[in-house]
Amino acid sequence: SGLVHIKNPHLDSMEEDILYHLDLGTRTHNLPAMFGDIKFVCVGGSPNRMRAFAQFMHKELGLAGNGEDLADICAGTDRYAMYRAGPVLSISHGMGIPSISIMLHELIKLLHHAKCRDVTVIRIGTSGGLGIEAGSVVITDTAVDSSFKPRFEQVVLDDVVVRSTELDKDLTEELLACSKEIPDFPTLIGHTMCTYDFYEGQGRLDGALCSFSSEKKLEYLKRAYDAGIRNIEMESTAFAALCGLCGLKGESSHTPTL
Repeated sequence: SGLVHIKNPHLDSMEEDILYHLDLGTRTHNLPAMFGDIKFVCVGGSPNRMRAFAQFMHKELGLAGNGEDLADICAGTDRYAMYRAGPVLSISHGMGIPSISIMLHELIKLLHHAKCRDVTVIRIGTSGGLGIEAGSVVITDTAVDSSFKPRFEQVVLDDVVVRSTELDKDLTEELLACSKEIPDFPTLIGHTMCTYDFYEGQGRLDGALCSFSSEKKLEYLKRAYDAGIRNIEMESTAFAALCGLCGLKGESSHTPTL
């Protein structure tokens, strides 16, 4: 049916579902009226970046006004920022798996309550590149963990639940085809490695802690490259797992800065 699925039987018994970190709720807001026609959701780490993206989409879609006065729908909270440009929702998710996971839980419930259909979610942002030119765009086919495995491990109570992290293959190819119309930057498909940390987790030598040599780092990164990994960031496995479980077409694209 194209509807967004939620897999939580407890929600049916709740008088109100409060999307706390988005400053929205099923009683306080008419979610179908506000969001029912949303078709695309683009998420990224920085609130300022997502506001700029919404303004860009406002201009690209030829909407009335100049887009400078776009309102932050989540202005009542300082956790996330959300902007709308026609059928496109632009939302910040902060940095790391815990932050994007909280946002995605509430976003997915929002899309479900709003009765949205056939929604595509795309994560955009910067990342660390691996063996590719800085400024390239990596379209993720599969998100992998630090052991190069296509999985997201979520601790639920005292169980470790393993979830798949494959992304929508048709959407991956569609985005690659679209990129050929914009020759200003190289675009490729590759695996994205998701880590829990910016410094030690990504093999950096300049953190407050470092227990490995530069030789050990380079050996690890070479193995990652040989496994098909082309960039490294901190959200993709959670993003892929939640989108896949809830019936959302999801894709992740990044511009490596290093």
